[in-house]
Amino acid sequence: MKNEKINRFVKTYRSELSMLFVFIVFYIVMSFASPSFNTKSNVLNVLSQMSVVAILAIGQTFVIVSGGIDLSVGMVVGLSGMLGGMFMARTKNLLIGILIILLVAVAVGFINGFLTGYLKIAAFIATLGTQVICNSLTYVCSDGNSFAGFPGMLDKVGNYKIMGIRFYVILMVLLYVLMTWIMSSTKIGRFTYAIGSNKEASRLSGINVKMYTMFCYMISGLMCGLATLVNMVRLMAVDPTTGSGLEMDAIAAAVIGGVSMAGGKGTLPGTFVGVLLYCFLRNALNLLGINPFWQGTVTGVVIIVAVLAESIASKRNK
Repeated sequence: MKNEKINRFVKTYRSELSMLFVFIVFYIVMSFASPSFNTKSNVLNVLSQMSVVAILAIGQTFVIVSGGIDLSVGMVVGLSGMLGGMFMARTKNLLIGILIILLVAVAVGFINGFLTGYLKIAAFIATLGTQVICNSLTYVCSDGNSFAGFPGMLDKVGNYKIMGIRFYVILMVLLYVLMTWIMSSTKIGRFTYAIGSNKEASRLSGINVKMYTMFCYMISGLMCGLATLVNMVRLMAVDPTTGSGLEMDAIAAAVIGGVSMAGGKGTLPGTFVGVLLYCFLRNALNLLGINPFWQGTVTGVVIIVAVLAESIASKRNK
């Protein structure tokens, strides 16, 4: 009985376990290659740096599993952060500023969901369009300026440490626990997998495909808002370029973690392992003194290999 459960678990989470094994081997090798790698300060530093990408990757996982993609997340971080940051800097009102950030981010998620779910515009095109719009609005609102001088409470709460670990790192972990439960044990999660596997079959079985597609994009928007707050806590400033490229980091982390770009497959624990591998790899390249111009090449190769491995594994399972 126990062996059957173990075999079922291994078969179900084969991709995630494979990437976890790769990460463990990579971590051990790097611990010998660089004395600075396996240190408390470096590990905590990487966990701090990866928190924004990790939170964005939660929303990206929901969207990709549902059969879509969200290219707007980076610019949503920029726009929501700029609007909320400008308000905080001028009024010193923390709560209203946070509310503005979350509402703007969820509103963009709603728009993305409406365009893809109800108007049936291809997710790539729809979210690329909102990405460009958000980027433009960020510069329009800020006139190209940066803003700082937020209420001190933002820094105190966000950087509060529990056993030496910053609060927003703990928040990141708690979000993964909560959203993993939602994705694996609730109707929203089950319908997300069903829609990603076969939209037409889901519709015929009575699932409101349009509504649940919108939910996925709104979850992505909410994660953008939370990631924006974490980023503001880390930098205590907002800049028009904030968020640039984050969408690619989030997608890369999810794909490395075993999320299928075809939809219908992937888990948040796998995404978390993907974020760990992606962010610790970038950290390792810096510690090894690899030329920054070559680092993108190495990261790109890792992403391609991850997608190729997932594709081969899927064909074998068929």
